[in-house]
Amino acid sequence: MKNSLLTILAAAMCFAAGPSIAQPATPAPAQSAQVQLTDAEVRKVDKSAGKITLKHGEIKSLDMPPMTMVFGVKDAAMLDQVKAGDKIRFAATSQDGKFTVTEIQAAQ
Repeated sequence: MKNSLLTILAAAMCFAAGPSIAQPATPAPAQSAQVQLTDAEVRKVDKSAGKITLKHGEIKSLDMPPMTMVFGVKDAAMLDQVKAGDKIRFAATSQDGKFTVTEIQAAQ
């Protein structure tokens, strides 16, 4: 009887503790690394300064309303892809108060 009680107690403790380490873990769902793009129109390209002026829609990731503003670019080669008047989709980040375009795609 004493052994039965210990066995039940041990089983209850294992159940309460959850799955043991020896059991294979289920893989975590893959995180979506999808970048949110914003529609914009290129107003000006300043290759010498590494800047682009965009009239853009709301940038949800930056909590920014639609406006026209100047951005730096992550890579100056991005500026070779665009000219004033082009419709684009872009991603941007903010670091230390500086807004930087990190991706540019032609709008479809």
